Amino acid sequence: MDIYWGGQALIRLKGKNASLVIDPFDPQFVGLKLPKDLSADVVLITHNHHDHNNSKAVVSSSGGDPMKFSDPGEYEVGGVVITGIDSFHDDESGAKRGQNIIFHLLFDGLNLVHLGDLGQSKLTEGQLAQIGEVDILFIPVGSVYTINGKAAAEIVSQLEPKIIIPIHCKLEGLKFELEGVENFLKEMGAEGVQPQAKLSISKEKLPEEPQVVVLSKI
Repeated sequence: MDIYWGGQALIRLKGKNASLVIDPFDPQFVGLKLPKDLSADVVLITHNHHDHNNSKAVVSSSGGDPMKFSDPGEYEVGGVVITGIDSFHDDESGAKRGQNIIFHLLFDGLNLVHLGDLGQSKLTEGQLAQIGEVDILFIPVGSVYTINGKAAAEIVSQLEPKIIIPIHCKLEGLKFELEGVENFLKEMGAEGVQPQAKLSISKEKLPEEPQVVVLSKI
C-alpha cells in the first residue's frame, strides 16, 4: 500500500485492488492546492466542514462517481472493510464544533485508523473497543480546532499503533493558524524525523516498535 498526505486531514491510500481518499478539502477555503491525482474508488468524509468535505473533487478510478461514506456504520467496498465510529470535534461532547467520525479500515491486511478532526482529549472505552487493533494511525496534532501535540501523544498511548502519521497541522499557505508538527514530535521523542513523500507499507513491513512517520504534502 502507498500512503500520501495532501495537507490538512486529506489522506490518499492506494492498495492492491482499491484506492481511497479521506477528507478532501475545498482549496479556496483552505488556501492549499489539492493533489493532482485524487482518483479513488471510495471517498470518506469525517465531518461536514469545508476543509474536509469536498467529495466532488474526487473522481472514480474506474469512471463514474466514487462510493462516498460520511456516517457511522459498517461498510465493505472492493475488499476494504470500513467502520465509522462516532466521536466529537471538541472536548465538550460536540457543544462547540459538533460531531466527528473516526474511520477504521481493514485494507490489504492492515488496520488503518483516521481520527478526522478529533477534539476529545481522550478516547472513551467504548470508542477504543470499536476501533480495536491499529497498525497505522492518522492523528491531528495542530491544536486550535483539534487536539494538540500533548493530547495526541496520550491518544497514541491509548491506541498503541505501529506507525503514527501526524496530520492537520501548520503548513505554508494554510489560511488557518495551527500549531506545527514539532510539538507532537517532541512529545513522542521523535524530533528530527525527516518528511518523506509517501509511505509504502505492508503488514510484513510493520515495525516492531512504534514509529512516527512525517509525510510531506503532495
